[in-house]
This record gives sequence, structure tokens and C-alpha cells, in this order.
Amino acid sequence: METKSTSTEVKPEIKPDVNPVKPEAPKEKKSNRKTGLLIFAFLSLAGNGVLGWLYWQEKNRADTVKVEKETVVVERDNVKADLVQLQEDYGTLQTSDKKIQGELEDKKSQIAQLIVEADKHKNDAYYISKLKKETETLRKIMQGYVRTIDSLGVANKTLLTENVKVHSQFLSEREKATQLNKEKTELQDVINTGAILKASGIKAMGVKEKSGGKKESETTKARKVDKIKTTFTIGENSLAKKGNREVYMRILTPDGKELARALDDANSFSFRGVRGFFCSRQSVNYDNKEVPVAMYAENKAGFIAGKYMIEIYCEQNLIAQTTLTLE
Repeated sequence: METKSTSTEVKPEIKPDVNPVKPEAPKEKKSNRKTGLLIFAFLSLAGNGVLGWLYWQEKNRADTVKVEKETVVVERDNVKADLVQLQEDYGTLQTSDKKIQGELEDKKSQIAQLIVEADKHKNDAYYISKLKKETETLRKIMQGYVRTIDSLGVANKTLLTENVKVHSQFLSEREKATQLNKEKTELQDVINTGAILKASGIKAMGVKEKSGGKKESETTKARKVDKIKTTFTIGENSLAKKGNREVYMRILTPDGKELARALDDANSFSFRGVRGFFCSRQSVNYDNKEVPVAMYAENKAGFIAGKYMIEIYCEQNLIAQTTLTLE
């Protein structure tokens, strides 16, 4: 049987890197200069808002695709289990009629090939759906063979009829159990995905401390930066559990290194199945409502010019990210 496989690769949109450079103020009157700066600041904030919204849309789309792929794998496992059982069922059918027996052997070979195809196309929703229909067709054909063999009197009619009845009941109950397990798994996947915390409005800036750290001012000059300040808001989520959450800030410097107080176990954490280093950690008391958060990162060796990649994690999940360019 020839089969065609179609797969759809989801390519997430790449967020454009927006690093506005503050233009030099024209040599005009102070009032005109102040008005120009206010307009520029408003346009910058509006642009950042649009980029944040686009990133949020792409993140939600990626989460949906992930759930859909996991659902396809579960469906593949169910179809494969049905095929294995169907192969065993065909094996129980025996007849002295050479033609029918040859057809039964062909069907068993066909089922064996479908099992191989199920593994080969485990992420192809269309193909798995097609295999499910073919499995149902083969099951109906098997029931036809059972009736044919029974009518020919090759097997004990009474025993065969009882066996078919019991087996049909078993298949029916097993299908119900499989469906319930599938629905339970899908529901749990939805709940788990929905319970993941998300953050919005992330913004990073370089700050210079004044008055012994009591005051701070924003700066884009690397040599003047004392700390990198990142602010964001953890959103409301009624599905998430209440309680303290550890939030980590991970920063990649322009030279590709992880910014950390020390590269040891005390400054490492797990995310996306790997371990890395954080530059700031904060415990947040989450009560299913919005929580504003501000985190700081310092570097004893000083900050270098270039682009810094900033990521925020909670419970090993990336909940926000942004970039900061220092001159």
C-alpha cells in the first residue's frame, strides 16, 4: 500500500531587533528640543508595545503547536496499539480454504507494514488519521472473514460465535477505555499548558546608581552602567497554583558568555532540560493576580558595549525575553 506523508513545519517569526539610537538634539530653542524628545519617547514606547504584542502572539502560537504535536503522538500510540491487537486477532483466524487463508496472510502483512508506517509518521496528524481509518476498515473486513469462516463450518460454530461476541465486547470496552485515556491526557495537557505563568511589558535598561544606591538614573553608556535593571509584570492566571515562585534572570553578554556572580552550583538553575547560570534570582509570592517585578544584575568586571540577551524564567519555563544595547 503506497502512502503519502505531509508534514507542516512551523517556522516561528523572528522578532526584529529594535535598538533605537537617540539622535543628537538639534541646536534649536530648548522648548522645541523638549517637544522633539517627548515625541521620540512616545514613538519608542509605541514601537516597543507593538513588538511585545507580536512576540506574545508568536509565543502563544508556538505553545499551541507544541500541544498539537503532543496530541498527535498520543493518537499515534493509540492507533499503533489497535493495529497490534488487530494483527493478533487476524492470527486467531484459521481456515482450510486456501484462498481465504492466503487473504488472511496478506492482511496480516498489510497490518505489519502499517505499524511500521505509524512509527515513521508519528508527527504527521493527517497520516495518523488515515491509518486510523484503515485500521477501522481492516477490523470490518476481519469481521466479514469471521462470518465467512463460520458459514463454511470450518470452525466450531458455537465456540466461534461465543468467541466473536466476547471479543467484540472486549474490543468495544477497550476502545472506550482508550478514548477515555486519550481525553484525560488531552485535558491534562491543556491544563498544564494553561497553568504556565506568562509575563508582559518587559523592559531592560542600564542604570547608574547615585547617593549610595538610593537613587538611580538610566544610561546607555556601558562604562557608566552599574547595573542592568529589568522590569516586567507576571500576568493573572486562575489555573496556576498559588504560592512562592522562584524567578530567574539569565543574561548573555555581547561576547556570548553567561553573566553570573560565580560559575558554580549556587548560581545555576535548570531550564528547557539543561542547566545554566543566572545573574539574579527573586522569590515572588503569586496569588493568581498580576505581580510587577523588578530585577537587577551587576558585573564586578564592568559592562562592555554591545547587545545583551535577557531571559526571564519561572519553573523552568521562559516567560519573557528582551535585549539591551549599550554603547
